[in-house]
Formats: sequence, structure tokens, C-alpha cells
Amino acid sequence: MERETRVALCALNNIFGYHPSLAFELMAEAGSAEALFNGNLPDCGRSKLTERLNEESLLWAEKELERVLEAGFKFIPYGDDDYPEALADIEDPPLGIYVNGSSAPAEIFSLRPMVAIVGTRDISPYGSLWCKRIVQAMADAAVPPCIVSGLAYGADGIAHRTALDCGLATVGVMATGIEKIYPWKHTELASQIVGTPGCGLVTDYPIGTLPVALNFVRRNRIIAALSSATVVIESKKKGGSLMTAKYAVDYNRDVFAMPGRLDDERSAGCNSLISSHMAEIIASPEELVEALGLKPKTKNSRDRRSAFYTRLSRKYGTTSAQVAVGMAVFDRPGAGYEELSSETNLPYVKVIETVGLLEADGLVTTDLLQRCTANA
Repeated sequence: MERETRVALCALNNIFGYHPSLAFELMAEAGSAEALFNGNLPDCGRSKLTERLNEESLLWAEKELERVLEAGFKFIPYGDDDYPEALADIEDPPLGIYVNGSSAPAEIFSLRPMVAIVGTRDISPYGSLWCKRIVQAMADAAVPPCIVSGLAYGADGIAHRTALDCGLATVGVMATGIEKIYPWKHTELASQIVGTPGCGLVTDYPIGTLPVALNFVRRNRIIAALSSATVVIESKKKGGSLMTAKYAVDYNRDVFAMPGRLDDERSAGCNSLISSHMAEIIASPEELVEALGLKPKTKNSRDRRSAFYTRLSRKYGTTSAQVAVGMAVFDRPGAGYEELSSETNLPYVKVIETVGLLEADGLVTTDLLQRCTANA
């Protein structure tokens, strides 16, 4: 793409970021993006935004592209060969996206199916456990997907981290400028995503954009558009996850929701999606993988046990307490501390300490009744 067009689209993305459809309409009437800045502006009078179609906006875009280049990011304008095809197919695609990753855009967007996993920030232990299991089931599929989410607390962070732990690619879609990580506590997670081949961070907001509430609405449409399906883990009656699901429906994408208790507000949104037939129910991770067309691998319990033992022993050493407790948890799903102490011949206090370490590393999950389950 010629630089003049790239600069014009960068400027248009800044001006019409919340109204891309209007920009595309104007470009169609003027003949090109750059024509809008050459005095060839349609006599429309439809928006004050058109007052910004001037030389000053082009100068800003020139400097913006310089900042992007200096920082090692990429700006991919609409119509560029690297622009994601799935994003280009929707009615209101961004005029350009910013990408931060160690791989080429084609390796991030084009090599594998993309599945969005979203949910509430206030995720429950139940939601956390099944979010991990769903991602792990996708990692075991014959066609492993790329996990797309919003880098937020709760379900988003769990989906990203589990994907990285399982060797899946993952993409974080941001509601800020590409250089601003929000929430800041996910700075290390963002760094891991950027440094992992096939993974990346994406936004359509210019450098310097701060996280404000309205930005997340615009961000959610990109999550839905990039993905062939959206999976909602937990959601209240109102929230970003439901908005993402609604965008997915509008874009003719599949939507799946995890059912929950009728009296749990964190499951009210998912139950509503299911009852209104906007989403298919998730009956099991394996059935979800099959419904997504990812072709689940045949993997028996012995294979899973061996793989889990290998993860533990490589991380902690074959004779460690973590291996003994971890394998006891695998063999006895739902076991409590006393049962694990009896099974491993380790002191009760040592079992509690070891389970805590395994849980911190994402290998074991403990519910409110102190029942342990292996994330294998």
C-alpha cells in the first residue's frame, strides 16, 4: 500500500474511530481515502467530523506512524494485505489496527482458527475452573485455535494465561493505545503474549489513548469479529461479555455459553443467552471442541496422567512434594486435604502448603469446600 494512502487511513481512523461506516461512505463518494484530504470532500454536511479532514490531521498521522515505527509496533490499514480477513468482513471494520507482537501479522491472524473466550471480571471458582478446562480441551484438539480475549481481569486473564501454559496462541484486544497496558497488573501477561510466537496485542485506538468506559464497547466488536465463535464463561445480566456475544450474533458468528446456577448473578447473563437461543449451551469441553469443528484428539486417561506427571516433574523434580500431591489430586478429583495427606503420607500442613503452590502455578484448583482438582 502506498504511503499516502496509509497516512490518510491512519488519519481517518483517528477521526472516525467511533464512526467507521461514515468514513467508508465518504471514501466511496470521494474515490479514495487520500482524496478526502485533497479538497475532494463530498458536499454532505453530515458530521462535524468532516471538519477535521485537513492538513493538520495528515501531519498528525505522519507523526503517529513514525511513533509506531520507532516503538516497534505495526499499523495495518484497511485494505492492506496484512489486514485480518475476518475483520474486513464486518459492516463496521476499523480503518486500521495497531499490532504488537514478535510474529508477522499473517502468523497471528491467518494460520489457525480464532475463538473468543470472554466473561466477567468477578469470576467465581467454578467459572475459573471451567474456563481453564475449556482452554485445555482446545489445546488438545487436532486443530488448536488461537484464543482471543480482552486482557481484562477474570475470565480474560485466565483464558490468556491458560492458552500460553498449554502452548496455544492468544491475542489480546485492547481498549487503549497499543503501548498502554490495562489493567497495569497484566503488564507481565501482556509481555508474555507479545514475546510468544503467533501471539499479539491488537487495538484500533491511537497511541496514547487512555482506558475509558466507552472504549470497551468499541473494543468488544473487534473481539467478536476476529473470532469464528465466542464462548462466554460467566456474565452478569449486563456487561461487556454480553455485548461481545451480541456483536458475534450480528456478525453471524457462533456463540456458546456456560450454564450456571439460577441464583448466581454471575451466571445470569449466560443463562439468558441460552434461554433466548442466542447461544448454544456448553455441556462439556469436549462437546464444545467438536461443535467448534476443531476435531478433538483421542486422548485417554493414561495419556493425560502421563502428560500431567511430566509437567509436574519437569517443573518441580520427580521426588518433590508437588509431584506427590499433584498426582494424588489427579487420581482423586475432589479430594480434600485430609485425604491427600493420608494418600501421600505428608503432614497435613505440608499438603496445604503444597496445594497452595500448585494452585498459584495454575496446576490445581481448590473450591470453597477445599476440594482439589487437577488442571490436566
